[in-house]
Amino acid sequence: MKPEWSKALSASQTESKPARAASIEDIRALSGTLIKSLEDDKAEDLTVIDLTGKSSLADLMIIASGRSARHVSALADHLARTVKDTAGRSPKIEGLPNADWVLIDLGDIIVHLFRPEVRAFYNLEKIWADDQTAPSRPTV
Repeated sequence: MKPEWSKALSASQTESKPARAASIEDIRALSGTLIKSLEDDKAEDLTVIDLTGKSSLADLMIIASGRSARHVSALADHLARTVKDTAGRSPKIEGLPNADWVLIDLGDIIVHLFRPEVRAFYNLEKIWADDQTAPSRPTV
């Protein structure tokens, strides 16, 4: 007789349940929390770009600058803790060791934190914004 743990699972037992899609209200509420956190931590030149209909990657992109690599790193660390406390999950973070450009992926929201000269070089605002949907300054 095979032990219980060695039995094959049926397809219905192995299918994962789809995650509940966040409503636009949930996304906007979380973005407001993120923007407030960045403002409280003295992030500079905060910009929000609505990606709805432009990309399947996310619905919103938040771009901000820190004064130095240390400031960018601190912004990213504090934002990750804010997300964990608010949403109950840890975000995916890239670029933290150098902190020239840190990307924080929350699924529906992508946050880019830059040192000012790196931000100017990549100019994401120009790439993602078109004439009809120019980047906006956040209103919280």
